[in-house]
Amino acid sequence: MPVEIEPRTARYAGKSHPRPDAPAGEIVIGLVNNMPDAALQSTENQFAGLLQEASSGQTVRLRVTSLPQLPRSVEALEHIRRSYWAFEELLAAPLDALIVTGTEPRASVLTEEPYWQHFVELLSFAREHTVASIWSCLAAHGAVLKMDGIERQRLPEKRCGVYQHAILSGHPLLDGVSAPLPMPHSRWNELPPADLRAAGYTLLSWSDETGADAFVREERSLLLFFQGHPEYEGTTLFKEYRRDVGRYLNGRQPHYPTLPCGYVSAEAAALLAEFRERALASRSAALLESFPFGAIAASLENRWRSSAVAVYRNWLLLIMRRK
Repeated sequence: MPVEIEPRTARYAGKSHPRPDAPAGEIVIGLVNNMPDAALQSTENQFAGLLQEASSGQTVRLRVTSLPQLPRSVEALEHIRRSYWAFEELLAAPLDALIVTGTEPRASVLTEEPYWQHFVELLSFAREHTVASIWSCLAAHGAVLKMDGIERQRLPEKRCGVYQHAILSGHPLLDGVSAPLPMPHSRWNELPPADLRAAGYTLLSWSDETGADAFVREERSLLLFFQGHPEYEGTTLFKEYRRDVGRYLNGRQPHYPTLPCGYVSAEAAALLAEFRERALASRSAALLESFPFGAIAASLENRWRSSAVAVYRNWLLLIMRRK
């Protein structure tokens, strides 16, 4: 069944005239898209595409919003004005589930981010008023910090690549998923698995390299957390790598980025190593124009898609059963 993105014209206008709950065969999901401007629309497409593939017999209606305190360009603000629900309106209307993305941190401590109080409000709403929710990357870190005081830990270098994971066999969210489970990761911080287990979280997938990949907390509502990115398309990691190369070339970051592991072929790695040597020898923003994006992007394969679709399909089925 198609995923319908509800436009701004269909928004709920206030609490005094609540919209009815969705029909039994429909699922209404709020997507809180907090990604930076450059990834704003691609993130919408990634989640909508994944839900499209995962929906089997259900109609999924998607309402998109963003935390209002995030800094945005004029163009991004116009897109949000045209297409997004206001944050308060989204939480005032009936929702079956939420998906909350991460964003690039600006403060050294999450509780000092300008959007923190709205994030806490969002978490409280999800726990009290939805059947289930998904918290991605930094959103997972913020939710765990608020609920259990578990601090994320800074990594010595960025964890970036496609990693293989063991899985918790028999869990209903992993029906149709087999190990090793490949999953892309792209982050500078992690949550200690021992602390998560001690606080009552169940690890669904993990590895020695990445720690906790996906984990859940069972409450009145089911909270599903990803430190990895099942929604990523095949070239998303590579686009992020090119972005970080550009940041090095224009002086915005001091070190050349580490090549994502387990992701590109040996031939592609050789091309990128050659470009790295040129960049280190002659650091210039203009050099990014010769970055070998096209030749390498065409060879990249999305090896996690089938597993990602299976997990999201199981999540949607769980929502239907609990409704």
